[in-house]
Amino acid sequence: MKTIKNGIIINGTVYELVSDKKLNNQNMNILHLHLKKEGYQKIENGGKTEEYIDINAYWAKRLTTIKYTTDILYSETIPCLIDRLKEESSFKHFDVVTFSYGYTKRTMTFLCKGIEFGKGKPEWGAPEEAEVFIIKLGKRIG
Repeated sequence: MKTIKNGIIINGTVYELVSDKKLNNQNMNILHLHLKKEGYQKIENGGKTEEYIDINAYWAKRLTTIKYTTDILYSETIPCLIDRLKEESSFKHFDVVTFSYGYTKRTMTFLCKGIEFGKGKPEWGAPEEAEVFIIKLGKRIG
């Protein structure tokens, strides 16, 4: 990421800054997530560089390229769904992740380094011994 006078360059594309902290999100792939107080504050304070999302049909459709209909995905058990996702899909590309403090106007935006499957850190809110979607966060840009 490189900052220029009136914008920011992400993966070779220049995005205009509307103000000091807001990007003109035209043509930008943004993942919007609403967080509870504890998770939001850990990320905001720099103590957490990943966000964890439970693997289920809703998030599979939102974060991966899987082509199945929602009713097929919802009928599968979680271990079967994880196997199907690993074999038949890839992760969607997001340029940035915007977190909202619940459903308020308070937000923060980070570069998205990617999404993967894995077991997260329980001290950061990941469930014990369960695979989750792991969203890797880069530099804070807003």
